[in-house]
Amino acid sequence: MPLLTTPYAELDLIRQPDQANDPLQAFDAADEYLLAQMHAQAPAADCRVLVLNDSFGALAASLAGKLHVVSSGDSHLAHLALEKNLSRNGLPFDSVPFVPASETWQGSFDRVLLRVPKTLALLEEQLIRLQGHLAPGAQVIAGAMIKHLPRAAGDLMGKYIGPVQASLAQKKARLLTATLATRPLARSPYPSRYRLDAPAVELVNHANVFCREGLDIGTRAFLPHLPRDLGRARVADLGCGNGVLAIASALANPDAHYTLVDESYMAVQSARENWQAALGERPAVFEAADGLAGVEKQSLEVVLCNPPFHQQQVVGDFLAWRMFQQAREALVVGGALYIVGNRHLGYHSKLTRLFRGVEQVAATPKFVILKARK
Repeated sequence: MPLLTTPYAELDLIRQPDQANDPLQAFDAADEYLLAQMHAQAPAADCRVLVLNDSFGALAASLAGKLHVVSSGDSHLAHLALEKNLSRNGLPFDSVPFVPASETWQGSFDRVLLRVPKTLALLEEQLIRLQGHLAPGAQVIAGAMIKHLPRAAGDLMGKYIGPVQASLAQKKARLLTATLATRPLARSPYPSRYRLDAPAVELVNHANVFCREGLDIGTRAFLPHLPRDLGRARVADLGCGNGVLAIASALANPDAHYTLVDESYMAVQSARENWQAALGERPAVFEAADGLAGVEKQSLEVVLCNPPFHQQQVVGDFLAWRMFQQAREALVVGGALYIVGNRHLGYHSKLTRLFRGVEQVAATPKFVILKARK
């Protein structure tokens, strides 16, 4: 894989999760452009820099040891990538503190280097949270590949930070620089809420939660076919989002034990709040993690999963396939994985490579619900 070479450093970077013969690199021209712009400004060594949405640590690792850097974002995999890439390049493990998107930054910053996220709601939430955390004269410099840079990104920066200057394109990347100006304090519109009839619950959804404004159609197809009569089974909601699958299952299975896992910190935050609202003090485990990678083998009877089919802007089934493998490792013999998926994704044939018994539980014109028994 090519090295990231910038005025700050030459780094050997990897993506997360690990993928054999991964054709994609852990940085792009927008990362290079942001670092070049930062270097051209020649900030003092005591400059405090906040890096937002650094997918694999390219920005934060490049600046580590040169400036006072804090990294923050909503991806546990990004956090994992930062730690691995710091270590991989001989940089101290703790040289860049990481703040999950579900927590609050401390202090004020002179510069913010921001990768424009796929979800504009997350961008808006981050810009609102920056109010009160920017030093006088601070700049927020956002970068993206042009094909992934919506006009609304600049509008939001202008609304919440200050006047915005767009750069010339460079290697199909562009920067937007907002300089701090007086703006009225804004109240965040997040989290959003919506109600379900079955089960009868109200769901809180923080800014980066998938289908934040309403139940996605895959989950809607899945809910009536969740397993019942689970007794005291140990159940995981893998890629839990706002936790609706686990909550609906728990309401129907009062003695079962639940673990809710997602790589999004805001998803886990939403799931915890929704569980407490629907189920009070009933115990459950909530974890931002790399799926079930850290779960003890043969420790679960049931895994529920509505798998993703993209990572950032990249579409594919790698993450889903990996989740199926993790589920197989975590399930006891006789345990079962229940999933919902688009018909065209062909999950049935993929699951038969890992599980002996794969059956179709239900189907709609667009989705299939499958049960795979170990």
